[in-house]
Amino acid sequence: MKVLLLANQPERTTRLNHFKGSLGRLGHEVVVPVFNTKNWIRIAMDTRDLIKREKPDAVHIFNVPDVIYHNISKLKKEHYKKLIYDYRSPWGIELQQSFGLPGRIFGERFERELAEAADLITTVNTPLGEKVGSYVPGKDVTVVPNYPARDFSISAKEEEPGIDAPVIFVGRVCTQEGIRRLLSVAKAIPDQEFWIVGGGPFARWYLLGKPKNVTNMGWQPYEKVAELVKKAKLCLIPREDDIISPYSNDRSIWKLNEYLNLGKLVIASGISREEKRKNLIIVKSSDLMEEIIRHLDDRPEKLGPEDYRYWHANDRIIEEVYDRL
Repeated sequence: MKVLLLANQPERTTRLNHFKGSLGRLGHEVVVPVFNTKNWIRIAMDTRDLIKREKPDAVHIFNVPDVIYHNISKLKKEHYKKLIYDYRSPWGIELQQSFGLPGRIFGERFERELAEAADLITTVNTPLGEKVGSYVPGKDVTVVPNYPARDFSISAKEEEPGIDAPVIFVGRVCTQEGIRRLLSVAKAIPDQEFWIVGGGPFARWYLLGKPKNVTNMGWQPYEKVAELVKKAKLCLIPREDDIISPYSNDRSIWKLNEYLNLGKLVIASGISREEKRKNLIIVKSSDLMEEIIRHLDDRPEKLGPEDYRYWHANDRIIEEVYDRL
């Protein structure tokens, strides 16, 4: 089967690239475009031209921003056969955070359009599955969790953190990922070293005047990140509790599963729980500092084979999805 995988920035969409690997292992021909623009209108036009040229058997869309692929279903049957909608984020609710109820109404209009046009729907966790399923009751919705590749875990040397080991945050330096909460926590625990591994367009602004016990390492190569995480005593996800929290959980957050697969103790706020996982502590954002202090000297539980989560386990699920086409 010839499959076209679509996203706003395909080369930077981790989930799309994991699907590409799975589909390749399953014997499908995979086409992933690269757009030389970030202009949504240009991407939409280039996508339509690409579909007409490639004539794939299936188009698999990875959502956000959903408006880019408005009316793409009109090309179905003539230029491609089947449409899969991957609902990886509640775009309408994200717009609501910035633009209020009108933003949500606008975003969910396009979510509904794609859900109704799709032959099958994939998603990352049960809450998102239930949300997208509410648009199209009875339609097939399959959860394919965001689990990391096995090579991330095995690339890091085993290392026992010392008493002075840092608390680490890996990710984008922005308000959505909780940088303000992280800095306030670090300021309140001046004797504890904190590492930030990541960046963003406004990272320098957010980190101006950061506490002296915070070290900013910036973006690091993928294999280097695992080594840094191994040196830490605690890993953090310091998000604020908000309307997105019910839709972000242990099956959808990449770095959370990377932390856990490395056997680290993780304290997370601003997210929800779907599965019971060893070494994962979920708290309200207002309680983050107290929980960090409480667990600074704790050791993580030893993992058994059943405690690891890897993307390769999704190959069977993806095969079943595509077989249903």
